[in-house]
This record gives sequence, C-alpha cells and structure tokens, in this order.
Amino acid sequence: MASTTDTKNYKFNHSMIRVKDPKESVKFYEFLGMKVIKKLEFPEAKFDLYFLAFDSPKALSAGNNVWDREGIVELTHNYGTENDASYKVNNGNAEPHRGFGHLCVSVDNIQAACQRIEDAGYWFQKKLTDGRMRNIAFALDPDGYWVEIVGQKPVEETESVKETDLETYRLNHTMIRVKDAEKSLKFYQEVLGMSLLRTHENEKAAFNLYFLGYPGTKGVPAEGQGTADREGLLELTWNYGTEKDEAFSYHNGNNEPQGFGHICVSVDNIEAACARFESLDVSWKKRLTDGRMKNVAFVLDPDGYWVEVVQNERFTGKDNF
Repeated sequence: MASTTDTKNYKFNHSMIRVKDPKESVKFYEFLGMKVIKKLEFPEAKFDLYFLAFDSPKALSAGNNVWDREGIVELTHNYGTENDASYKVNNGNAEPHRGFGHLCVSVDNIQAACQRIEDAGYWFQKKLTDGRMRNIAFALDPDGYWVEIVGQKPVEETESVKETDLETYRLNHTMIRVKDAEKSLKFYQEVLGMSLLRTHENEKAAFNLYFLGYPGTKGVPAEGQGTADREGLLELTWNYGTEKDEAFSYHNGNNEPQGFGHICVSVDNIEAACARFESLDVSWKKRLTDGRMKNVAFVLDPDGYWVEVVQNERFTGKDNF
C-alpha cells in the first residue's frame, strides 16, 4: 500500500526568526512564559537553533514532542553576531524590506501583562494606551521584532486586574504581509490544508486580515467567536491594490537584510506530503532529496516566503535529529 498523508494531521509547528544574541532573546521569551523545549547545535556550520514554547500544565501542547506541537518560536543564532556591532536584523516592518510583521502572544489580563513587560524595562512599539486601538499593544523583543499582545478577555473586563498568569499565555499567531490575498488564501488552504478561521475586513483603511490555521480538536470557530484562546494561527495582511502592481513585492526575510526565516508545518508522512505537494505543482526551495538534510523540505508560498516541512515524530515513532 502506498503511504498516504492527510492534512487534518498537519500542525503549524513554528516560526523562525534570526537573533543577534541568543542569551538576550531567550531571556525575553522566557520572561513571557515560554521555555526552551529543544536546542539543536551545529558547531561545524556555526549556528544553533533554540525552540521555545509554552509548556506549563495549562499550555495547549503541554509535554508534547517538539514536532507534535503548534505555537513554537525558533530562534536561529549564527555564531559571532552577538559581538558584531554592525549586525542588526531586519524586523520586517521598515521600508523597503517589509514582509513578516509580528509574532502575537495572547494573555489573560492585558493591562497587567503590559505593565509587567514595561516594568521589566522592555520597549513598546505601541503601548496599550497609544493610538486608536486601545485593545492591543506591541512590545519589542531584543532585536526589535514586534510582539503583539492581545487579551483573551474583553479589555474592559480586565481593566482593574493587577495580576497576570503566564501559564495561560499562548503564542497565538504569526503575521506576514501578502501581495495577492486570493493566491495566498488558495495556497494555504488548498496546498497546506489550513482552514480560514476568521476574516477582518477594514475597508476604510484599505486592508483585510485573514486568520488561518489547522482547526484540530477545537474546530472552526462559530461566527463572531474569537481566536485568542488558540495557538499556531497564521495571519495574512493584505493591503488593497498591491496585487495589481506588477513591480510590487514583499521581502521574504531570507534575502539581505535577513530577519524572519520561515514558517514550518509538521506532517504525518513527509514522503507522502512532499509527493502530494509535487502533484500540486508547488515551487520548491529545497526538495526532500536536495542537499545534506534529507529530513526537511522547503516550499515557497506565492510571495516567496519559505515554508519548512518536517516529519511529526508521533507518526513514525523515531527521532528526526
């Protein structure tokens, strides 16, 4: 019998960002309640990978193997950057290198959570009280990547609450900007098998937001039901009109100047998954059989963002690395 693959088993496993100084970055994400659940060291290639996730008993993927989860952030450290005064990552939000937008953590009590981050001396791109949107904030990690903070409860409800419980936090979503919403929605739904969980149309400001993910056991939310209690969502931001501009493109984070690297989907059977992608005529960055690493593949989405494909070890019973 030929091996098969079912996208219902897929997970939006992680998002990778490059960091200058892993000590500082790990400290920041641990401060938000995450922990290093795996570290892979490649001294011969001069880089290390740190996988951080929420892992308390209250976490959605508590105790799971690293590839059998959603809501991981992978930090890539290239040796020596921490001592290089001129090294700076591209956070994806400055022209002309915009592309990746932010990671997002959802919290129990947003006012208390933001106060705690501010008290620890971390900077904000946007405080809760700045601007028109009084229900979201953007903290800055040590490299200047934006980390959106959203509440799991209505903002009015938590106004006078002074405590926050890190064990309730979720790595809720990763945002990337896309040129052509139709093409991107088709790719993430029909090729990667995600579901569209929520759409936010903002005609006045001429942009739409699309939240995609694998529904898993939670299923697709009912009309009007929020998604802040979930982890592992992908937010696509589409600014009206970019699809009509032939010269327009977003920066994928892997061309210079580098920053964001990829998103990653873990699958039930990597050979069958890649054969299916091949049959759907995807653009490959790296086929399974290319290069030294025969256990990962990289597909390109319509904007040229990299999507890593890895084996979820729960289905094979053997270690990937």
